[in-house]
Amino acid sequence: MKTHQPKLKTQLFSCGFFRHCTQTVLSPTATPYPPTLPFTPSEHAPPPRQPPQPPPSPPRSNPPLPRPSQPDSESSSSSSTSQSFTQWKFPLPNSPVRQQPQSIRPSDLPPLPPPISSANLQELFHAAELQLSTGSDSDQLAALHLLERALLPNPPTDLDCPPELMRGVVRNLKTKAAAKPATKILLALCLAEGNRHVAVEAGAVAAVVEAALEMEDPAAERALAALELMCTVAEGAAEVRAHALAVPAMVTMMGRTSARGKEYAISVLAVIYGGVSEAEDDGEEEAEGVTAPPEEVARAVALALQGDCSARGRRKGGQLLKALQENC
Repeated sequence: MKTHQPKLKTQLFSCGFFRHCTQTVLSPTATPYPPTLPFTPSEHAPPPRQPPQPPPSPPRSNPPLPRPSQPDSESSSSSSTSQSFTQWKFPLPNSPVRQQPQSIRPSDLPPLPPPISSANLQELFHAAELQLSTGSDSDQLAALHLLERALLPNPPTDLDCPPELMRGVVRNLKTKAAAKPATKILLALCLAEGNRHVAVEAGAVAAVVEAALEMEDPAAERALAALELMCTVAEGAAEVRAHALAVPAMVTMMGRTSARGKEYAISVLAVIYGGVSEAEDDGEEEAEGVTAPPEEVARAVALALQGDCSARGRRKGGQLLKALQENC
């Protein structure tokens, strides 16, 4: 019986990779495959294995491919690509992490600075008085800012303000650039009861009534708060009742300002209409400034109470509505 030896063609490749394959798979020194024999039931020889076919070789004109270091370069390239994607998708370990802002507790706030001494404040009052009396607009504004830093946020309550200094502060209430610091200073000074008399004598009641509508809301609310404090003294209440624009100004401010501003305006109106009956007993001299009818003011107050208003404002509003009904 004649056996057929498989014919193996060995082809030389210029590629080192394929040369390696041919040397290991098709090498003549390797163990040859057994010859194919006829299959019989008694023989259980496994079917002959087909040798792996090498891929087609590149043209000889092309330069030789790199040697087996190519898989290592591909592996490193794949590794660097994976690492770069990971760095893009997730933050780097050394990258700064944005932290959520924490809520500030009252204990974390710095303590208020101590009030300025009386001697230093007297010297400051004297210097500011000269600047507000004879200085230019820029000098007066600088003096107001200096007073603001000295009186806030811890104003003294046991020091009287010089009348000339108070008049300089009151004059600047009608100046747009100086209204903000002037209202802060006026309110801080009026916290002391003695300075309320000085403010009324300096014309602060009329200045606030006439300038509040032209101020920005924060400055207007501070001015109304100072006006309410001035109404706690007899001459201040008399001044606000006698002013012809006091009622329409307060009614307008009730519809424009926030809850705190409404509270101050209602309190001033309560002073005005709460003293009408007393003024009638005195000959109605102090009631001449009340020009708005009580029923119109009552409707404005009721409308203001329907919106945002503080608890004190609602209580003052109820008292005012009762006084208005009695005067209708």
